[in-house]
Amino acid sequence: MPSWKFVSGTALGFFAVIIAGAGIGIAMVSTPDPNKAAQAQNNVFYWADGSQMVATGGSMNRQIVPISSIPRSMRDAVIAAENESFETDKGVDPMGIARAVWNMATGGSTQGGSTITQQYVKNTYLDSDQTLKRKATELFIAMRLGVSEEKDTVLAGYLNTAYYGRDAYGIQAAARAYFGKDSQDLNPAECAFLAAVLKGPNLYNPDGGIGASATPALNEKRARERWSWVLDREVEVGRMDKAERAKYTDADFPPRAESESARGMTGQIGYLVDTAKAYVMKTKSITPEQMALGGYRIRTTFQKPRVDALVKAVEDTRNGFINEKERPETDTFVQFGGASVDVKTGAIVALYGGPGWDHKYFSNNANTSGVPVGSTWKPYVLAAAMEYGTQNSKGKGISVDSKYQANDLTVINNREGKPLRDASGRPFKQKNESPTAFGYVTLNEAMEKSINVPFAQLVFDVGHDKVRALAKSTGILEESMNPNPDASWALGTSTPSAIRMADSYATFAASGTHREPFSVTEVMKDGDKLSGFEKPKDQRAMDSAIADNVTEVLQNVVQNGTATKVKKLGRPAAGKTGTTDENKSAWFVGYTPELSTSIVLFRTDPNSADKKLISMNGVGDIPSIHGGDIPAVIWTEYMREALKDVPVSKFPEAEDLGVTADSAGAPSPSPSAVAPPSPSASTIPPSSPPPSPSPSKGGKPSCRPWELYCDPETTRGTTNGGTNTGTTTGTITGTTGGSSGSPSPSQSGRPGRPGGVTSGISDSGEE
Repeated sequence: MPSWKFVSGTALGFFAVIIAGAGIGIAMVSTPDPNKAAQAQNNVFYWADGSQMVATGGSMNRQIVPISSIPRSMRDAVIAAENESFETDKGVDPMGIARAVWNMATGGSTQGGSTITQQYVKNTYLDSDQTLKRKATELFIAMRLGVSEEKDTVLAGYLNTAYYGRDAYGIQAAARAYFGKDSQDLNPAECAFLAAVLKGPNLYNPDGGIGASATPALNEKRARERWSWVLDREVEVGRMDKAERAKYTDADFPPRAESESARGMTGQIGYLVDTAKAYVMKTKSITPEQMALGGYRIRTTFQKPRVDALVKAVEDTRNGFINEKERPETDTFVQFGGASVDVKTGAIVALYGGPGWDHKYFSNNANTSGVPVGSTWKPYVLAAAMEYGTQNSKGKGISVDSKYQANDLTVINNREGKPLRDASGRPFKQKNESPTAFGYVTLNEAMEKSINVPFAQLVFDVGHDKVRALAKSTGILEESMNPNPDASWALGTSTPSAIRMADSYATFAASGTHREPFSVTEVMKDGDKLSGFEKPKDQRAMDSAIADNVTEVLQNVVQNGTATKVKKLGRPAAGKTGTTDENKSAWFVGYTPELSTSIVLFRTDPNSADKKLISMNGVGDIPSIHGGDIPAVIWTEYMREALKDVPVSKFPEAEDLGVTADSAGAPSPSPSAVAPPSPSASTIPPSSPPPSPSPSKGGKPSCRPWELYCDPETTRGTTNGGTNTGTTTGTITGTTGGSSGSPSPSQSGRPGRPGGVTSGISDSGEE
C-alpha cells in the first residue's frame, strides 16, 4: 500500500499541473471583441435565373450599444433568467463545465456554458464545431474574463452578440426588429420578452421556427409562459418588487405586430427568404445563430415572373372582394395563401405568404398550419380505394365507377359493417351540403359534386391507415394529418400547408411519381459550393394508372363539377375544391401537366393568442364562400399568366381499373351497362346558397367585381358536399366541400367510356 505521503504528494502534484495548465491556457487566450463578433456578413438570395433577390442580415442589422443604452430592466431580466449569481461568480460554473466536458468526451449531447460569461464567449465561436478543444478554449476565456473584466462589460458584450431571432443579432437590432424602437426605450415587459426569446429563438420566437414543434402557435405559447416566468423570477431573486410585477398581465404580453421589417424584406421577399433559409438550415443542420452570421450565397427555385403573377392574381381579386371599411365585422382578418410547384421537378416556383413583412404580417400563409383542407382531401381516399381496394373487394382495387349511397343523412358503418354511434349512442348520420336524394352514385360523380356521404363511408371500407399511407407517399407530412379516424377525416380535417398540397397533387399530375418540394438549388459559403442541394430523387408513390385515373376524375370536377370557373384557363386542368366547417377555410388545389398550384382562403386574427379560425360567412357580402369561387378564380388568373408562354399539353390517357364486387344494396351494372343520368345540376336544392343576383334595375349585370368570369345570363348553384370538422357525434351538421359553378348533367360512368367495372360496396342502410 502506498504511504499517505505518496498519495498526498501525487494529489498535490496533479492539482499543481492542472493549475499551471489553466494559468498557461488563460494567458494564451485573448478576450473577445463584441464589435468583431457582430460584424456578420450578408446572406444573399438569388432568383432561379441567377439575378439577385435580396441581401439580408449582416452588419446593417447589428449595432453595438454601451451598457448605458441597455435598460436596467433588461439587465435584471437576463440575470434573473440566465445566471442569478452573475454579479458575484468568477465567470464559470464548475459543475456545468464538468457536465459539458464529460458529454463531449463521451460522445453525448452537446451542452453550452451555463453562465452569462460563458454564453458571451460562445457567441464568438459560432462558426466552430462543438468540440472538446473549443470547450476548453471557451473555459479559459471565460475564466480570464471573470477576473479581468467589469461585469457590465461582460453583460453588454453578451447582450450585443446574442441572437434573438428575426435576423436580429444584438439587443439594439432586437429592439428594432420586434418593437420598432431603440434598446434604451424598452419597457420591463418588452425586456422580459427578449430575455425569454434568448432561451432559444427557434422555439420561442412567436413567428415560428424550423421543425414541427416550432409552429407559431406552439412558439407563442412557450414564449408567453417563459415571459411570465421571467417576470416572476425577477421578483424571486429580488430584481423586481411585487407591485411592479402585478402591473403585467397576460394582456401585456408584447405584441409582435409592432415590429420593423428588415431592409429589403418587402412584399413576398420575407416569405421567400424564410422558406429558402429553412430549407438550407434543415439540409445542412445549420443553426439559426450560424445562419445569422451570414456569408451564404443562396440560389432559390423562385421565379420572379411567376411570383409577381401570383401576387397580382391575389391582390386583384382581394381588392374587388374585400372592403374592411364598409364591412369591418366580416371583412377583417381575411387571409390568402398560395404555392406553385413544378410538376416535373418538385421545385417551388412561386409563393404567396401574405401581404408582406412591411405590412406587419409575419406568418407565412404558404406554409399554413392549422387550416383544414376540406374536400381537397377526397382524392386521397379515392386513390387509396384504387390502390388497396376495400374489405368488400377482397383487397383488389376498385373502379372510380363503383357506386356508393349518397343520400343526405345516411348512416355510416364501421369496418365491421356496424353503424357508427354518436355521443348519445344513436347511429351516426353523415350530412351533405344538399338534401338532394342522389341515391347511389359513382365515385366519379361523388367527386364531381363533392358529395360527403360516399367518401365518409369509403374511408372505413378502405381503412384510414391505408389512406394515411397513400397521402404520406405523395408528400403529405404525418404531423399535419388529423389523428382521429372518424368519418369527417375523409372530408378534410387534416391541415397540410399550401406548399405540401401543391406538391402532393403534383404527384397525380406526374402519373404517380412524387418529388419532394425544394426551394434551393445551390449554396455557396466562403467561395465553396455546399453539397446536399441536388434535385430530390424521384419516388414512386402509386401506380401510374391509378394517378391517371385520379387526374381524369379531377378533370371532370373542372369540366362538369364544382370548379367550372377553371375552364376559363383554356387548357387541360384538373383539381378539387374544398370548403370546411362553418366556412372557416376555402381551398382550390389544381394542376396542369406542367404546374401544380394550391390557393387557400381563411380568416384569423394574426395577433390573437390562439390564432383561432373565424367563419367567413358574409365576407365580401357573400353568404358562403366556396373553394370553387375566390380560390378557383385566383388559381385561374395566376395559371393563365404563369403558363402563357408554355405550349399546351394533355394529360396521359387513363386506362380502366378496378374490379366488380358484390354490392350490399347498390346496383351492379355489367361493364356494358349504361347507368342512368345523375340529377340535373340545374336544380338548386333548398339548402344551397342562392343563385347570383339577377340583373340590376338599370338593366346591367350584377356580377361582383371579384367574379372575373361571372356570366350574368347564368345562375349559379352549389351541388357539393364537404367537411365536417367535428367528430362523429350527433346527427352531424356537416359542411361544404368546395363549390360553385354550374355542373352539367353527367352520367354515372365516365364520358366516352362504357359504364366501367363497378363495385357498389357501401351498405349504408339506416337503423
